[in-house]
Amino acid sequence: MAKNTSGRGQRDLKVKVKTARGRKLSSTRWLQRQLNDPYVKRAQAEGYRGRAAFKILELDDKFRFLVPGARVVDLGCAPGGWCQVAVKRVNALGERSDKRVGRVLGIDLQEVEPIAGAEIHQLDFLDDGADDRIKEWLGGKADVVMSDMAASSSGHKQTDHLRIIALCEAAAYLAFGVLEEGGTFVAKVLAGGAEGDLQKLLKQKFTKVANVKPPASRSDSSEKFVVATGFRG
Repeated sequence: MAKNTSGRGQRDLKVKVKTARGRKLSSTRWLQRQLNDPYVKRAQAEGYRGRAAFKILELDDKFRFLVPGARVVDLGCAPGGWCQVAVKRVNALGERSDKRVGRVLGIDLQEVEPIAGAEIHQLDFLDDGADDRIKEWLGGKADVVMSDMAASSSGHKQTDHLRIIALCEAAAYLAFGVLEEGGTFVAKVLAGGAEGDLQKLLKQKFTKVANVKPPASRSDSSEKFVVATGFRG
């Protein structure tokens, strides 16, 4: 009798990667993890630009801020996975005629390949007047400001933690300048003990602040996401 080779009902076989000459062991481990990551495979199958798309999908499934008609600003949007999710959920392409049409504005330091339904601008959001330019491009204020940004890794855990908290605080201050009353701020942070001041700041400005680690966030990562809803204006 021939063996069942369809894969149905069988275990997924893990891909093993040999360490090539000249390649660091850490690089080999990263590559092996990528090849065996179910979210990487799903992203490829569903046309997303990276596995991070599932983080914002899972956060939105829980908090429902990417609603049809919403105006969204994605800070540090490269490679574009979060924009792709936002375009579909806020109906930026007008594909659902019975729903309001939203807008998605992507901001990044580097050039980003075009995304259907999103307007991408190359800008340092830390520049003076960046909030005014964003409101001009958006034609008003935003309902959602979101950020999956992370500072370049230094290899020192505490330093990296402080850097990403500073980046998140900067993103929060920009959000204060562009959000509509009742708006939402979503950003990545790294757990590490220095996020207390950020939490206090957000609790002053928003009616509710939650800290979440979505399933798509790797278990060995210290990242989590802060979701602040109900901007007080």
